[in-house]
Amino acid sequence: MVQKKKKTPYLDRDVSWMFFNRRILQEACRPHVPLLERMSFLGIYSNNLDEFFRVRVASQSRIAEYAEKSAAKESEHAKKLIKQISRLNARYVKEYGEAIANITEELRKENIFLLSDTEISPEQKEFIYSFYKSKLSGAVIPIWFSTVKSLDFGNDENIYLAVKVGKGENARVFDYAFLELPVGLCGRFVRLPNQGEKRYLMYLDDVIRCCLPLVFEGLGYTHFEAYTYKFTRDAEMEIDNDANSGTLQKILKGVKSRKHGEPLRVLYDASMPKDLLKRVLNKLDVDKNDTVMAGGRYQNHKDFMRFPDCDRTDLKYPVWAPIVRKSLDGPDSLLQKIQQKDRFIHVPYHSFDSFIRVLQEAAVSKQVTGIKITLYRLAKESKVVKALIAAARNGKKVTVVIELLARFDEASNVNWSKKMQDAGIRVIFGVEGLKVHSKITHIEMKSGPDIACISTGNFHEGNARMYTDCMLMTASPRLVKDVNAVFDFIERPYAPIKFKELLVSPNEMKNKFIALIRNEIKNKKAGKPAYIKIKINHITDPVMVEKLYEASQAGVDIDLVVRGNCSLVTDVPDVSENIRINAIIDRYLEHSRIFVFAAGGTEKVFIGSADWMPRNLDHRVEVITPVYDPDIKEEMKRVVEYGLKDTQQGRIVDGTGDNDFHALIGDEKPFRSQEALYNYYVAKNEKEE
Repeated sequence: MVQKKKKTPYLDRDVSWMFFNRRILQEACRPHVPLLERMSFLGIYSNNLDEFFRVRVASQSRIAEYAEKSAAKESEHAKKLIKQISRLNARYVKEYGEAIANITEELRKENIFLLSDTEISPEQKEFIYSFYKSKLSGAVIPIWFSTVKSLDFGNDENIYLAVKVGKGENARVFDYAFLELPVGLCGRFVRLPNQGEKRYLMYLDDVIRCCLPLVFEGLGYTHFEAYTYKFTRDAEMEIDNDANSGTLQKILKGVKSRKHGEPLRVLYDASMPKDLLKRVLNKLDVDKNDTVMAGGRYQNHKDFMRFPDCDRTDLKYPVWAPIVRKSLDGPDSLLQKIQQKDRFIHVPYHSFDSFIRVLQEAAVSKQVTGIKITLYRLAKESKVVKALIAAARNGKKVTVVIELLARFDEASNVNWSKKMQDAGIRVIFGVEGLKVHSKITHIEMKSGPDIACISTGNFHEGNARMYTDCMLMTASPRLVKDVNAVFDFIERPYAPIKFKELLVSPNEMKNKFIALIRNEIKNKKAGKPAYIKIKINHITDPVMVEKLYEASQAGVDIDLVVRGNCSLVTDVPDVSENIRINAIIDRYLEHSRIFVFAAGGTEKVFIGSADWMPRNLDHRVEVITPVYDPDIKEEMKRVVEYGLKDTQQGRIVDGTGDNDFHALIGDEKPFRSQEALYNYYVAKNEKEE
């Protein structure tokens, strides 16, 4: 009799994302985190949630709406998932409100006051009126609800005031309007004059409330009420092969009748009167699958990410200046240094300027004949692109693969593409049906070996100040040859190109990772060293989840640092007892992907751009490189080990969403990986030649 295989647990990606975002909220509640940084975490939480609803919840809503029998199973799952997300969201909204109240009170103790329109003095009101007349007059124009059929022209990046106005002391007849807050013009928070050591701020919402008599000046209104609301639009249908792709394609076609960009989440001030709320919801045209939630007085807290520091830098993290590595500094050629020995940088601990300098030298050097690079996201004033344009003008053959579908950066990438084309750069717009997410550069040299740079993150100066990413700079012929072959593959995606060294998706990456895991299982059974240590952003691919369970069942020790989505459930008897997962939320966004396999005692180390999600392994061009230089291998292993040891910023990921801290044993002191890494790099740089 064939024994039925035990079903293994799998946590839905979107539920695990809610658990991840809650870790950010929890970080905002920790007393030891500097107060203004806690405000920033509240902003990050809010911004993340907006994007999640725009994309992921939008996709699930579309699937839930699809009525064809062929997708009944997917539709039912989507409905249950939306309900689960809504329950978690409702629970976290309460935690979020408490966090805002607590932090606001803590700010008051530090003499930073967020005043409402009812708390201001006559002098402050006079300042606000003057501010309105000089900065806002003409930029705040109400629209009557009665004159529009819907609010589909509104921008969901913004906040709105729903306004109820009337005439006379005992007005019984009211008019109803809405207006958009001009946050882009003056920011969300308005500084009022200091009074001694006391700093005063107001939400722009309250500034406008205070100035409603000026907004409606000349119309005879004497009664004014205003309440905030915001909405989140359906941004796009995201197909990651989480379900059968053919079915999802049918769903996508089947719901084309639903207008793209429809509101699917509405947040409003719970004190908004029913007659006004009715007009808001009618014009937004929400349905039963959409989220409508009463909240506090203020919406759209992503603006906390840009909360004024009020000249109180002592309430922020101390500055960790990026380190310029001595081995990558000085008058000597960086290209020659890389030809002599593999180099690496780990941003933002190390300065991204080292990579900029490599490009700038390549742009000018007569030893360089060509540059190829993949670009996924670009800084607003990109030094990377400026170097590439200079290279083209200096007669180099420059090829840029730019991804036009980098979500929410599409317009910026199109703009840069035109500038590069005008400079004579050959611009390739990715691969049809595949996002190019790899982070690779190839520099062709006249003499000596060519050079390749392979990164875990974008070639983006802004990201490099906030995201932890590792970059390998190498002249190893076998690696460089494969990197060049990736560019050939991008231009001819259906040509039979084999990669000897690199793991490249959607070609053989998944199969090669599976082979590496199987090898650990084999070695464990043979009594050889067997373990897997990985630092990654997301693990949701069902095949990879199943393989890790299989390795755990075979007794392979598996230690993971996973920042975001994680479909693994740990501590399940006979399934995942040998899997441990740590998740770090700290001043920098953990973004590097590093893979360490025991390989029977000969340790294999890899870095690259791919997470273990269906989209990365099956639907994107991604590159993972082995690391051969023994010194750099040790450095990459150190990054993973520090992440696994982190007990101060690390949280236990086990599938419950509790995000518990690690228990300290005896006199053990908390270990903070980012601080330890920075201190290590500072000390190491002092010894470098």
